[in-house]
Amino acid sequence: MNITELKNKVIQTIEDNKDIIIEVGRKIYKNPEFGYKEFETTKTVSKFLSEELGLEVEEGIAYTGCRARANGDKEGPKVAILGELDAISCNDHCDANEIGAIHACGHNIQVAGMLGAAVGLVKSGVLSHLGGKVDFMATPAEEFVELEYRSKLRADGKIKYFGGKQEMIYNGTFDDVNMAIMFHALDLGDKKVLTGPVSNGFIGKQVKFIGKEAHAGSAPYEGINALNAAMLAINNVHAQRETFKESDKVRFHPIITKGGDIVNVVPADVRMESYVRARTIDGMVDANYKVNRGLIAGAHAVGASIEITEIPGYLPILRHDSMEKVLRENLDFLGLENDVIEGGDFTGSFDFGDVSHIIPTLHPMFGGIKGGLHTKEYNIADEEAAYLLPAKAMALTVVDLLINEGKTAKEILENFKPTMTKGEYLKFMESNDKIIKA
Repeated sequence: MNITELKNKVIQTIEDNKDIIIEVGRKIYKNPEFGYKEFETTKTVSKFLSEELGLEVEEGIAYTGCRARANGDKEGPKVAILGELDAISCNDHCDANEIGAIHACGHNIQVAGMLGAAVGLVKSGVLSHLGGKVDFMATPAEEFVELEYRSKLRADGKIKYFGGKQEMIYNGTFDDVNMAIMFHALDLGDKKVLTGPVSNGFIGKQVKFIGKEAHAGSAPYEGINALNAAMLAINNVHAQRETFKESDKVRFHPIITKGGDIVNVVPADVRMESYVRARTIDGMVDANYKVNRGLIAGAHAVGASIEITEIPGYLPILRHDSMEKVLRENLDFLGLENDVIEGGDFTGSFDFGDVSHIIPTLHPMFGGIKGGLHTKEYNIADEEAAYLLPAKAMALTVVDLLINEGKTAKEILENFKPTMTKGEYLKFMESNDKIIKA
């Protein structure tokens, strides 16, 4: 078969199996789990890969999550197709469960799309015509939430990093992967695909302002008000906003997670969480230094002390034009040439950004949903567009990368220059993994 025949066979196989692809997406949607708690979702994906596709599955690739390998006996590059397992919290969403968990992030769509791509490549028999290997990965903990829970996992030695793909880089899951692809869902209006997105990275922060208790009514002058320290600290950061470069797109968005103990005692233990986001690594480091300076000054202004726990966040996602070119050709093959938005600028963050600094990656956005991500308005408006279209696009992209003994993939790899090696990446992560006391 020529390449057009192979691609048409992949597309037809996905169409023939669309009911099971959509059904697994619905099942995951109905059973949302937070990061590093995706035990049932991992089982659902593992069962699909083993029973529907006959693949051997490895579970627990990063505490939770799973991976199946295909074409393992082939020489040539390895492409990983990823889908994310975890849900977010949005109590106001009509489909949120009793603890507020909901797949208003679209991760159930990603997993179904990854499994759909696996169906198209495996059930069609097309893999036997490709000169390389494919991994299908269900990855945990993309949403950077429930920091106390993850801190406990870390203290127990079960994880090293709070982000799933960070953990997978650290534990070697990506060591034999040459390139990786995945997608996100997004409300694109009347368009169907957004290509070439870039994003901010961030450094995570847990902050403790330490004051002194006193009776708030009769002797407040005997205390040190840690809540006042926190408010001054926030305003100190606001006062520095004009020092952030426009091009760095800096974001600092704190929340007070504990404002004191009881109302008639001067607050002596006040807690804050935040991210410091920026478009570049240098921008992240510069903004983080200035934020810390403001936080510390706020504490010292009222005589309080402060403890800042720095948590390695995510790196800015990079656009790799060589990978984008392959995707774009396949979007045209699917008849979408007039349904594409070229380029996207996101000040949010993705842990796939970390992967993009080490190997060539691809991260388009597909439509099929309405409403903003992480909001109560989010809903899946078109299941076939949401689940099947990205499955086809990713599968066809793999065909192009690995056909002719992996010729295109090898050319991309020969011309790829990573921003950092794995060792350099881990060194950078360690530099942002510390506690500052002042």
